Amino acid sequence: MDHAARRAPLTRRRVLQLMAAAAARPGGGEAGSAVLERRIPSSGETIPAIGLGTWRTFDVGTAATERASLKEVLKTFVHLGGRVIDSSPMYGAAESVIGDLAADLALGDKLFLATKVWTSGRDAGVAQLEQSLRRLQTRRLDLMQIHNLLDWRTHLRTLREWKQAGRIRYLGVTHYTASAYDELERVLRSETLDFVQVNYSLGEREAERRILPLARDRGIAVLANRPFSEGGLFQRVRGRALPGWVAELGCESWAQLFLKWILAHPAVTCMIPATSRPEHLVDNMKAGVGDLPDAATRERMAALASAP
Repeated sequence: MDHAARRAPLTRRRVLQLMAAAAARPGGGEAGSAVLERRIPSSGETIPAIGLGTWRTFDVGTAATERASLKEVLKTFVHLGGRVIDSSPMYGAAESVIGDLAADLALGDKLFLATKVWTSGRDAGVAQLEQSLRRLQTRRLDLMQIHNLLDWRTHLRTLREWKQAGRIRYLGVTHYTASAYDELERVLRSETLDFVQVNYSLGEREAERRILPLARDRGIAVLANRPFSEGGLFQRVRGRALPGWVAELGCESWAQLFLKWILAHPAVTCMIPATSRPEHLVDNMKAGVGDLPDAATRERMAALASAP
């Protein structure tokens, strides 16, 4: 989400400057190659640890003026080494917007496409899966997830069939609230999954007590959603200067501090901040470059977010 605490005047020149700064590093090489990557436990494949969420931000119309900034976001995301983009039928037009923009930009297989099934019943689930393939303009999805555990037993059988047939590469389940952790924990313990997507941030730490350790023990990759607590973290630090000591970690903004804190947890495979603004995308991606905090520094960072 976009928030006043991160707003700044945007020009194409400024975006290009930010892109160059984010990609710059000693030794040169391809832009974005220094972004932190993490391994998917079930396969050993690595993916960039910073992805792109699409809730609200990519739910726009068909007019070029409505999609212009999103096209720049997607182009910049890939330029800086991003691949994982997460969506859902619940997100309005987001899947179609991703599919159209990816085709316009000729991204081909440069994206790791993740979406979800969000309905009840086998037939309805299959129809929705087929719809997602059409909207995303792909023959195979990298990751299909059961959104908020809705009718998960039914859909998990279908997803296993689709994975066996090669129509999806990975399968998983999702939720976004701690109130569902009892059921989520039961599913993680009883089923063989590739991914779990769960809310985790400095404003919502409950997952680190139960879900993250369990996922690590079970060899399940973790996608962290709501990394800014729907903007609540920016509200907590509104008007406060970024402490000088965080520069040692390469943090240049509160957003980077919040994201680096998440990345430092060893169970987190990838996080998916959502934005429709290219300059925010660049800011987020820079969190995946440079050192990560140790345990003591993470708690020091956490104190910043909780201070009045």
